[in-house]
Amino acid sequence: MTAQAIENVLQALVAGLLVGAIYGLMCVGLALIFGVMRVINFAQGDFMMLGMYGAFYVFAALTAVLGVSGGLTPYAAILLTGPLLFIFGYAIHALLISRVSGAGAAKLDGDGHYAQLILTLGIALIIQNGALIAFGSQLISVRTSLSASAWTLPIGEEIMLFINQARGVAAIVSVAVMVALTLLIARSMLGKALRASADNPEAATYMGIDVARSHRLAFGMGVGITAVAGGLLATTLPFQPFVGLDYVIVMYAGVVLGGMGSIGGAFLGGMTIGLVQQLSTLILPTQLQNTAIFVVFLAIVFFRPQGFFGRVSERT
Repeated sequence: MTAQAIENVLQALVAGLLVGAIYGLMCVGLALIFGVMRVINFAQGDFMMLGMYGAFYVFAALTAVLGVSGGLTPYAAILLTGPLLFIFGYAIHALLISRVSGAGAAKLDGDGHYAQLILTLGIALIIQNGALIAFGSQLISVRTSLSASAWTLPIGEEIMLFINQARGVAAIVSVAVMVALTLLIARSMLGKALRASADNPEAATYMGIDVARSHRLAFGMGVGITAVAGGLLATTLPFQPFVGLDYVIVMYAGVVLGGMGSIGGAFLGGMTIGLVQQLSTLILPTQLQNTAIFVVFLAIVFFRPQGFFGRVSERT
């Protein structure tokens, strides 16, 4: 293999890891919602889109009020967008999702899954068309000086890797958010309440845990985390109101690859998708990236249906 071929493979590998970290964070938001609530949320891609627009307008506000722009300011705006979308997701669950999930789904056919599908699809359509009316259809992005800059990493005498700075910072932020969420779930009282509500809602209720509140918090956190991932993606790619359609399938593929309900697995599933997407460009046209993703997805699911970290349930 020539030095140029090795450089191309390494460049695609690095790009896949950086993009995969953002995809992984997207998938973690969806995995948190499904893992705690068992809700099939087809509006998750559109919540991500709102995170993109939220980051764009918060960044504009910071620039106008504080007179600062560029550098790390867009990433501060992105992190501020997370709590805003958390509040929005919390309200959506309290007003709508709670009617077809948890105790509200006890008397519905299919444990409320049919109603969840229709409701979340309806929410997605409302958000898409509302965003189209409010923001227009023009492509925009969260502009940062890092987007056009790259770190150079020499390997030997003939190979030089270029790491896009915007993607690099976005990957670092993604990993940091993932680590913070993992610590929150593993070590805090809130995390214990969420895990108890996911494992056995009835027993959790007997132990004095407010399961309905845990579900609202999980939904809000899932929306906020995916919104942060959307904002990070917006620093490298333009977006419009229907961009969520392009990524909701990627999110579900990542969650299934990682194992339903596994947060760490969902992050690894998103990383896998990012790697396959970027490495496939070495041998396939860009238009066939999604085809490569789902060929690998089907192959992994064929040999390991429960995903990377999923558990096989035995039926008697």
